[in-house]
Amino acid sequence: MNKSNIVLIGMPAAGKSTVGVVLAKSMRKPFIDTDLLIQQKHGMYLQDIIDKYGIEKFLEIEEKVLIELKVNNHVIATGGSAIYSNSALNHLKKDSIFIYLKLRFDELEGRLKDFKSRGIAKEKNKTLVDLYNERVPLYVRHADITIICSGKSIEDIVYEIIEKVNRYKN
Repeated sequence: MNKSNIVLIGMPAAGKSTVGVVLAKSMRKPFIDTDLLIQQKHGMYLQDIIDKYGIEKFLEIEEKVLIELKVNNHVIATGGSAIYSNSALNHLKKDSIFIYLKLRFDELEGRLKDFKSRGIAKEKNKTLVDLYNERVPLYVRHADITIICSGKSIEDIVYEIIEKVNRYKN
């Protein structure tokens, strides 16, 4: 199997960017945060893009950035809403192992203090628990490997990812 990228998926605040940076250093791979790519490309923060253009347009922008990503041997942290684009996921899956960073809802809620300004693609009438319940089955379906992150240090999570990726490849 020649899947050289590691793609991190999961809810906002699950630790994809934080774990991704440490994982990339440990695996000696470049790191890409797709949320930052979107912000750089559009010269705006995610929340400002959502406020100005709406969720549908934001999801289109995110999908386009993911589909334009053509890299090998990288660690890629995706936005939590990347899971909604089958075409983007299929594009990434060709060269990538998908790692779902799973966190219990109560822990996620505790981490998401800046929920309103964070740039989370959710309709106004949806709560965080609605979003969690909607997205978790999608993360599970697309994950090659699931890492339970609850109560673990960044180092423990990174070690577990490397161990499971090595087993997955062999």
